[in-house]
Amino acid sequence: MTPPPTAAPAPPAPVAVTPGPALDPGGGRRTHPATGGALVLVGMLLVALNLRAAVTSLGALLDEVRDGLGLSGTTAGLVTTLPTIAFAGLGALTPWLVRRVAPARVLVVAMLALATGQVLRVATDSTWVFMITSALALAGIAVANILLPMLVKQHFPHRTGLVTGAYTMALTVGTTVAAASAVPIAHAFGSWRAGLGVWAGLAAVAVLPWVPLALRARAAARRATPTAAVSPPARIRPARTRLGWAMAIYFGAQSLSGYAIMGWLAQLFRDAGYQPESAGLLLAGVTALGVPIALVMPTLAGRLATLRPLVLGLTAASTLAYLGLALAPHGAALLWVTLLAIGQGAFPMILTAIGLRARTAEGTVALSAFAQSTGYVIAALGPLMVGILYEVTGGWSAPVGFLLVALAVQAAAGMAIARPRYVEDE
Repeated sequence: MTPPPTAAPAPPAPVAVTPGPALDPGGGRRTHPATGGALVLVGMLLVALNLRAAVTSLGALLDEVRDGLGLSGTTAGLVTTLPTIAFAGLGALTPWLVRRVAPARVLVVAMLALATGQVLRVATDSTWVFMITSALALAGIAVANILLPMLVKQHFPHRTGLVTGAYTMALTVGTTVAAASAVPIAHAFGSWRAGLGVWAGLAAVAVLPWVPLALRARAAARRATPTAAVSPPARIRPARTRLGWAMAIYFGAQSLSGYAIMGWLAQLFRDAGYQPESAGLLLAGVTALGVPIALVMPTLAGRLATLRPLVLGLTAASTLAYLGLALAPHGAALLWVTLLAIGQGAFPMILTAIGLRARTAEGTVALSAFAQSTGYVIAALGPLMVGILYEVTGGWSAPVGFLLVALAVQAAAGMAIARPRYVEDE
């Protein structure tokens, strides 16, 4: 994304983002966009399809999993909190990891971990083994969360908005399909284990494009010869800036609501009188309606001089949805689902804003890692608090009230990041 027209002139671009063919995934020789670049794009889209399937399939089948493993409401809340814990911890380590290992090789391991974890967690009757193997699967997702924006910056520097929209849309499609089909698959095979385990196959497919890219990276590393030393760019520390914290708080509050919705919305609709299949379809509706939003939002955010209209509009949609879910969850479910989908457009918006609020590739990577890792620490409160409040009160008024408070915090942080500014300048 290029800065808005009113922004101050950017400093000279660093060596790492010179125009031309994309960098090789291993950081070695360059790949031609028609060959290596195309394979990278296919690999990115396949990875993106997997980034939420393991989470939303569990949300749709949470009631069956609770019965099958004998989980309490609090334990179920902890299970639905695992994604944010994993994303926060491992997301912070990913930049350090990719400085030492080729991104393609990291993604091969990440997708294998995702596939293996999803298989193992449906093969146990132990709550703790289920949680540990779920964490293994989520570790793969956590690494990919950070790697995708880095790969966009490396391989598609002049098509950032388009490629970000494409992989965000793929992510949304995977989320939708998993939420909509998890219950029917479970019923067709007579077990919730099938409804969760089937997504391991999708993760295995996502490994395939990265294998040749990883081999290419290894060969390039072996052929590499010493080159003249280049002064490394100054290290950027978003944690020392107000913009970095505002981005992290917005990302965290948005993810808090997003994971609470993925983990508990189907249960809310079940309690309102819907059959399990219908509740799963309503959950899928949130992500299905979010597909076009995910595609359009990056371009729209990049063209606006300020993000304030988007922040206010998305906040209003979420507010109306939460009030509707608390007061009339059955009577106007489709309306609340539509408004939730609009409100969740905050996710592709903040991903785009990460690129808009940094001048350089180094700034984008640093801001992305800090905003996502810190944001997921905040987001971890969402599913857990919703589960605790649901178990204590036996209803949905208190959990929805908690989400409204989080939304107010999100709106305040959104106003702080709305105007053009850059993390390097702070």
